[in-house]
Amino acid sequence: MSDEPKEGQLNIELSEEIAEGIYSNLAIITHSSSEFILDFIRIMPGVPKARVKSRVLMTPEHAKRLMRALAENVAKYESQFGVVREADHSHGAIPMHFGGPKTEA
Repeated sequence: MSDEPKEGQLNIELSEEIAEGIYSNLAIITHSSSEFILDFIRIMPGVPKARVKSRVLMTPEHAKRLMRALAENVAKYESQFGVVREADHSHGAIPMHFGGPKTEA
């Protein structure tokens, strides 16, 4: 059996490093007339500084496809596991605490 993709199929490779993934608990989305920029960030409790862990750039067309795919997958998730609750972050504020005890060194 051949590993070559059949007509109309795409062979996608996933390296071990990329397969590990990068955890993100904050995404910031910006755009221009020609592209969307998604910055994935990991913020830690009590630390006022965070670093972008990954940046993805895409066309507006692909951003819309991603939005639809995410909506479809969240709906499937909720039908299987229940509604995803969202914390109330009024006025778009970035949460700087996680509700646990304060850390001390």
